[in-house]
Amino acid sequence: MDDYQAGSNVLFILLGAIMVLAMHSGFAFLEVGTVRSKNQVNALVKIISDFAMSTIAYFFIGFSIAYGVDFFSSAEVLSEKNGYELVKFFFLLTFAAAIPAIVSGGIAERARFNPQLLATFVLVAAVYPFFEGIVWNGNYGIQDWISATFGAAFHDFAGSVVVHAMGGWIALAAVLLLGPRHGRYLKDGGMTAHPPSSIPFLALGAWILSVGWFGFNVMSAQTIDAVSGLVAANSLMAMVGGILAALFVGKNDPGFVHNGPLAGLVAVCAGSDVMHPLGALATGAIAGALFVWLFTLTQNRWRIDDVLGVWPLHGLCGAWGGIACGIFGSTALGGLGGVSLAAQLFGTALGITVALLGGFLVYGVIKVVIGLRMDQEQEYRGADLSLHHIAAEPEYDRQ
Repeated sequence: MDDYQAGSNVLFILLGAIMVLAMHSGFAFLEVGTVRSKNQVNALVKIISDFAMSTIAYFFIGFSIAYGVDFFSSAEVLSEKNGYELVKFFFLLTFAAAIPAIVSGGIAERARFNPQLLATFVLVAAVYPFFEGIVWNGNYGIQDWISATFGAAFHDFAGSVVVHAMGGWIALAAVLLLGPRHGRYLKDGGMTAHPPSSIPFLALGAWILSVGWFGFNVMSAQTIDAVSGLVAANSLMAMVGGILAALFVGKNDPGFVHNGPLAGLVAVCAGSDVMHPLGALATGAIAGALFVWLFTLTQNRWRIDDVLGVWPLHGLCGAWGGIACGIFGSTALGGLGGVSLAAQLFGTALGITVALLGGFLVYGVIKVVIGLRMDQEQEYRGADLSLHHIAAEPEYDRQ
């Protein structure tokens, strides 16, 4: 029975890893559909290359920092419990690799390729696993202190803060250091619109992410005996709430509508295992409306050129998710309890602080030492021709 249980757990978490791996194609197509046509190839190459670089960084350094487990033992040792630690690494790697995938959308259309790969390595090797280990492995005694101080540990079941808020706030640092795309904001106070290049690709990316998210959330139980249908139902309700809120607040705009489910799913990650489905619906609806409002505010009023709106979507909706867990996870609002609003506020603030400090440090040093941006001529031609020497649809293919 022990062998059967071990094998079942390996299969369970392996399926989760595969589902979250598939989400990275969703990141790619969401970016492909949002950027201008001259930057579509770059979006595709960035996401797959960032995933490869993340794997190396997390395998050799990051996973050990977070969990104290390394892979320098013999294959016989690594195969214990049917190789559970190996598939757990695979599963958690797909979470870690979401950090550069999130950042990629914010810095699109003007970031240099190799400096971003370097940033990916450092972020996944050191910055992300530092906070991941604090929350999910109890490193440095911080969770114990939060529990003793606020009556409960910081609760983030599937990464509203650990993954999404971290990625979004790191992206904000990168976006601010890069500056806006040339011509985006005019000296007279006006701005130039850069509409999405392909609504079908944008929608495809959103759908892939939404489907894969059920592996992201449900399989965060990590063992088959801990799986909960409540997580699946809450993820569904939050997704639907995000869609409907973005639909109405965004006035039928397809870009907002297809980011609405992502906003809801980002927000429900933290409390998906403790909320009532009605609480999840409210969490997702608030997140969908927040995304529309904050995307418009950051782009138009604050003039932050975050191409895919990853700071509002992941950074701010992720922070809302951390806080919402402390609200809708309480027994007073139908949740299972075991959470503290004060602990959620503290843990969320800690995650934002680590992300901002890490983001500004990593991208700031790279900017000073080797530079972050393409030059103006490269940006005008587009990253596809400037960096990859081929367009998404070369002319000779259409003759």
